[in-house]
Amino acid sequence: MIEIKHRETGQVLGRIEGETLAGADLRDMQLNGADLRGADLTQANLESSDLVGADLTDANLTEAILVGAHLRDSTLSGANLTRARLGSEHPSRAALLSGSNLSHANLTGADLRNAEARAANLQGANLSNADMRGADFNAANLCHVVAPNALFIKANLRETNLCGADLRDCHLNDANLVRASLHDADLTSAFSGGFTVLNLANLEGADLRGAKLRNCSAQDTIFRNANLTGVDFTNAVLGGAILRRADVTDADFSGVELASVTMEFANFSKAKNAVIPSYKKNLR
Repeated sequence: MIEIKHRETGQVLGRIEGETLAGADLRDMQLNGADLRGADLTQANLESSDLVGADLTDANLTEAILVGAHLRDSTLSGANLTRARLGSEHPSRAALLSGSNLSHANLTGADLRNAEARAANLQGANLSNADMRGADFNAANLCHVVAPNALFIKANLRETNLCGADLRDCHLNDANLVRASLHDADLTSAFSGGFTVLNLANLEGADLRGAKLRNCSAQDTIFRNANLTGVDFTNAVLGGAILRRADVTDADFSGVELASVTMEFANFSKAKNAVIPSYKKNLR
């Protein structure tokens, strides 16, 4: 018999038959504030459970089912959530993670579709190959996340901190990155001929100082009023992109076709290797 207790009061919140929580059926349980530090919850079913304010520090949640779980203000720092299922194609069924602490958690291959993680802390987390389509990370901390090959399609990353993030080969199609911080982020590719996709994304007012966007596909992407100081755009595809009033100081546009780029009020005289079409040279 395993007793799950409240992390502060010691009150018993639930009793589970067996010697381990691995594979346990914990669906619809009231476990708010539970002390589950270091618990082995491998393949456990926590669907629709109340885990608000729970402490799951260093817990093993590999392949656990957390669809519909309430994890607001919970602590999952250092937890292993490899291939865990938190997302759903239906937003009302996705996990709630707003305000939670997932710093340095392992979410490799996790399903976070449509999950709500507003103002959550994912600093240094591993999001490699994670599916975050439609997820809401508004104002979250994703600084220095490792997320190669992750899917952020139509994700809400508005005002999100992605400084120094590894976003190589990611798909950020149609993502909302308004006023996001991506300074020193890596949006290149780990493979010859590969590329990160930013098509139709909105980066208005975003901070991309020193970011790497070599070979990136950013067609019809909005960079209006963005800080692009020192960005490496070498061989990027920017067809239809909007750079109106962007700061392109020291940005490298080697190999970039600028014919269809909207560049009004962006001072390209301070950019590097920018080949400006003759009919655009007098734009102000």
